[in-house]
Amino acid sequence: MSLKTQIDAFEVQKKANVPADILNLMDVTTEKLIAEQLSKHALKVGDKFPAFELPDSKGKQISSSELLAKGPLVLSFYRGGWCPYCNLELRALNNMQQAFADQNAQLIAVSPQLPDESLSTQQQNELAYTVLSDVSNSLAKKCGLVFTLDERLIPVYHQLGLDIPKANGDESYELPLPATYVIDSKGVIQFAFAHEDYTLRAEPLDVLNAVKALNHV
Repeated sequence: MSLKTQIDAFEVQKKANVPADILNLMDVTTEKLIAEQLSKHALKVGDKFPAFELPDSKGKQISSSELLAKGPLVLSFYRGGWCPYCNLELRALNNMQQAFADQNAQLIAVSPQLPDESLSTQQQNELAYTVLSDVSNSLAKKCGLVFTLDERLIPVYHQLGLDIPKANGDESYELPLPATYVIDSKGVIQFAFAHEDYTLRAEPLDVLNAVKALNHV
C-alpha cells in the first residue's frame, strides 16, 4: 500500500472525528503557509547538503562525514512524533529499510525533538533506522525548511494534547517542513522533496528509485 493511500485513509478518519471548526482552521493555516512559498528557499537537487553532527535517540553524536563515508543517505525531516502524518511516513520508510540497505543507502530521520522524545518515536513506531535530534532546528534552518507554527493553532494543539514545547525543549514553536533528501556519497543532493502542506509526503518508492539511480550513474 502506498503512503498516499495510507494518508488518504487517515484523512477520512480525521474528518469523521475532528470538529469542523478545527479542520477549517487547519486548512486555513496550511493555505497561508503554502502561499508563503517557503519551499522555494529549501535546498534543491544539485545543492551541497550541509555538514552536520547531531545526537541520535540515545545521545550519541552522529556526523554526516562518518555517514557519507559508508554510502549515500536518505534523510527525512519530520515535524515530530506527535504528528500522525509523520508517523505514517516514518513507518512507510521503515517498511522499505531493507530495500534501501540493499542499495547501500542509509536511512536517517531528523526532527527538532529532544533525544528522549526521539527515542519514544523510534520505539513506538518500531523503527530499525537512526533517528536524530536537530534541537533548535539548526540543520533544518540551513536547509531552508523552518517555519513558525501559526499562533491560532497553539490552543488547538493543546486541546488535542500535543505539547510541542515539551517535545522540542523550547517555546519557539518552530518546525521543519516535511522534507526528504537523497544525498550521494559526495554530499550532493540527488532527490529533493519539501512541501508546506504537511499532509503531502515523498512516496518511499520514488525515493528508492532515486537511490537506485545513483547506482547506475
